[in-house]
Amino acid sequence: MAITSRAPAPGGGGAVPPAGPPATPPGAPPGRRTAWAEGVEQLRRAATTEPGRLRIIGAALAALILVFGTVGLWEISGRTTAAEDVVGRSQPLSADAASIYRSLADADTASSSGFLLGAKEEREVRLRYEKDIANASRLLVSAAANTGGNQDSRAQITLLSEQLPRYTGLIEQARAANRQGLPLGGAYLRYANEQMTTQLLPAAQRLYEAETGRLYADYDDSRSWPLASLAAGLVALAALVWAQRRNYRRTNRVFNHGLLAATAASVVVLLWLAVGHTVARASLSEARAQGQESLKVLNDAQIASLQARAGENLTLIARGAVLAADTKSDKYDVDFTTNMKELDAGLATALRLADDQAGREPVTRAADGVKLWKQRHSAAREADLKGDYEAALAQVVGDKDHKDSSGAAFDTVDASLEQAVAHEQREFTRAARDGLGALGGLLTGTAALAVVGAAAALLGIGRRLSEYR
Repeated sequence: MAITSRAPAPGGGGAVPPAGPPATPPGAPPGRRTAWAEGVEQLRRAATTEPGRLRIIGAALAALILVFGTVGLWEISGRTTAAEDVVGRSQPLSADAASIYRSLADADTASSSGFLLGAKEEREVRLRYEKDIANASRLLVSAAANTGGNQDSRAQITLLSEQLPRYTGLIEQARAANRQGLPLGGAYLRYANEQMTTQLLPAAQRLYEAETGRLYADYDDSRSWPLASLAAGLVALAALVWAQRRNYRRTNRVFNHGLLAATAASVVVLLWLAVGHTVARASLSEARAQGQESLKVLNDAQIASLQARAGENLTLIARGAVLAADTKSDKYDVDFTTNMKELDAGLATALRLADDQAGREPVTRAADGVKLWKQRHSAAREADLKGDYEAALAQVVGDKDHKDSSGAAFDTVDASLEQAVAHEQREFTRAARDGLGALGGLLTGTAALAVVGAAAALLGIGRRLSEYR
């Protein structure tokens, strides 16, 4: 009799159906596992054996050292570029902007001095005016080519380029009328001075402030601490120390040459980074505090002296025709007094900032010259108020050698300030280049040592792995 089998009823006992294929992740083809799942499984199995753990440790150490090197390169590159900009771009542009301001102010002073001399205008006075105008024009062209995308600076350069020819045209008209003995020459000169004080000099001041702002931004970028690099270096060192301690506890071997070399390379990079930036920060701080700040004060003092001299000349030229709105006194004499107060304050600050005898000496000479200038100006003003124009003119202009005049005292002040500016510019350049030099070699050194450290870590772990073969 044939025996037949029947499938068990649902819910009943009987034979258990064979197990199906293992479950697969959603979206995976039936019967196949994803590469990710297989990789995780292999990593899990590897982590259960010492060789597998060593491979993971070696890869992690090499990665940490390379991350340290990469972050270091990124931060060092940014700070080196900023320091290079301080030395080679932003500070020269700031200095050029200050020179544009000084040249314009000096041209205004020279033009008024030549007007006072009239037909006796000396060739040196005329050449000084022409040199100032040529220097300002040349620096404007250079600034336009090098200022980059700074829209504020470009706007001021455009304004200066448009207004400077108008100013020089007014000066030529004033000179021509003055040589013919026409009173209209004084009016042209006063209008030219108004153009200078209300259009050109404010634009030059804004250009100087914009370029100095860029300089200070580069200062801040070059001096900022590479915190990410230092943190990455400390993490890499901590991992290397942990790996060597683990190796010692498992093998009783004090040193692993590969790991020791990787640790030494990381320590060198970390110390080089910290010390290099410390020295660079110190030098750049010195350049800013003892160079750039002194330069700014001296530039302001020099401009105040030039404007004071122009005001003194225009006081005699205008003969009381232009009054100050608030005091009803002679506008140019009021301007002279205001500028001399600014000059006194600037010289006091410059003397305080000067950090060596070579910097203090010209500032002290300038301060002595200002005292003499004030005395001679007072004598000239007294003679002018009494109606003795010729005596007043002699006190301001002097004889052909300009002796015993306020002009001679002004020349002393101007030459002394020029010497002080040159000294502080040299001090700035020296300190800033020292700061840039402290960062020299860091890019190449960091890249090379990071690669050496990563390779040494892998070799050190490889030496341990060879013991299991």
